[in-house]
Amino acid sequence: MNFQQTTILITGAGAGIGRELAKQAAEQGAQVIATDVNEITLAETNLLAGGILRTYPLDVANATAIQQFADQITPTLDPVRRLILINNAGVALGSGPFSETHLDDFEWLLNINLWGVVRMTKAFLPFMLTHNRGHIVNISSVFGLAGVENQSAYCTAKFGVRGFSDVLRMELLDTDVRVTCVHPGGIGTNIAAAAKRGKGGFITDAMHRQGAASFAKAAKTTPQEAARVILDGVARQKARVLIGNDARQIEWITRLFPTRYVAILRKQIQKAFATE
Repeated sequence: MNFQQTTILITGAGAGIGRELAKQAAEQGAQVIATDVNEITLAETNLLAGGILRTYPLDVANATAIQQFADQITPTLDPVRRLILINNAGVALGSGPFSETHLDDFEWLLNINLWGVVRMTKAFLPFMLTHNRGHIVNISSVFGLAGVENQSAYCTAKFGVRGFSDVLRMELLDTDVRVTCVHPGGIGTNIAAAAKRGKGGFITDAMHRQGAASFAKAAKTTPQEAARVILDGVARQKARVLIGNDARQIEWITRLFPTRYVAILRKQIQKAFATE
């Protein structure tokens, strides 16, 4: 795929993978529409990309804002260009086991990580279908391949993104609208450090710092490499993209041991995040 003939719309472009996707897509000649809830970091992304991005503040947890954004943007899209929607925006939650997780926090995360994907797709899929051309890229996670303790909300959202992507792919088989689901392993972003602390107070300051430090140590893949792999997968129209050796290992384990993997992975995760 020649990105010079595309418009790439990216959510969560203010930092991490989203920032790198915006920069690299622009470098490859795509017309990039970058959005983020944080206008300051979004402006920094545009500056790093040479000031050529179309940037818009957008909270993907806000259904009304998404529809208003789509109503504003859709008439400006060039129908000759393939629209690529990258649903990247996401957050993390530190709340401990499900028994200690408040449903308000659970809902908060789903509203961004799952409903944000669903609503953005609902808003822009009609344009793709009208012109029988497009590509939807949904960022799931290795936590969309395996259920992991203390991540009930995050896993629920990312499994949901995976299932939603599979449904779309089947429904769109007879069209020229493609669907890619991305499963990153540990990526060196600030998502763990910026994780919201749950209302229950189960996660202490020390636990939060230890978790963020352990994640930083385990996250071997850079955002730059993750963005490169994603764009390469999109160019090749791959249905599933795995990022990092950890993602490939987890996929292999869950395929080989579809129920026993929970015990296998639990030991590995506890070892990786053990207090030193």
